[in-house]
Amino acid sequence: MRKPIIAGNWKCHLTLQEASALIAGLKDSCDTDAVEVVVCPPFTALATAAQSLKGSRIRLGAQDVFWEPHGAFTGEISPTMLVDVGCRYVVVGHSERRTHFGESDQSVQRKLLAALKYALVPIVCIGETLAERDANLTFNVLTRQLEGALGTLSTDEVRRLILAYEPVWAIGTGRNASPGQAQEAHAFIRKWLATRWGLEAGDAVRIQYGGSVNAANAAGLLQQPDVDGALVGGASLSAEAFAAIVRAAVEAPSKAITR
Repeated sequence: MRKPIIAGNWKCHLTLQEASALIAGLKDSCDTDAVEVVVCPPFTALATAAQSLKGSRIRLGAQDVFWEPHGAFTGEISPTMLVDVGCRYVVVGHSERRTHFGESDQSVQRKLLAALKYALVPIVCIGETLAERDANLTFNVLTRQLEGALGTLSTDEVRRLILAYEPVWAIGTGRNASPGQAQEAHAFIRKWLATRWGLEAGDAVRIQYGGSVNAANAAGLLQQPDVDGALVGGASLSAEAFAAIVRAAVEAPSKAITR
């Protein structure tokens, strides 16, 4: 089975006190074996979050990473630093990093390779803009991003990562892809993976949906056969809303690896 994974991206939110309070609520409502639950606080809160998460099954992730283990790179955070603070996951190539900070498919590839090298699980984000969708370029964009970020990986490396399809037009807008639109994109991604690395690898990779996921729409999205979880933004800042999404993942049909 592909175990569902729900990851909360807190983005540029929460002080240390607020982070601790939120984790306390999550430990009461989201500590389950049925779903991989991950929280991704800002860098400033990672150490506090790591301490607060002790004794629970909720895992710690970061929102970004640099590709070098150390050096004269002012303002960057290395994979070794993330491992040292207790991270097991890291988001790579989020659309806000691509849009606001100029990240390219090539820099995304360098980051995910660094994450894999230091035993972090990269959550690799891909997705099209509204203009690209309206121009019927969704699959072209996904192919370019997949090839640019994953093109040099081995089968073993591909199986270790998580993909997150996050249409840019649905992030922070309150507008999300319909369950059918999400499934169509996820099925395309899985087929691309299978064509490149074989049916077994394509079947095994977990693909999250990200883009205005909330308690109201999570169940419909997670019912889809190729939607293996969610990368949650704003709703992850509420223990109640995030717990509802985790429950939807628990209740969703199992996604069997059939090959």
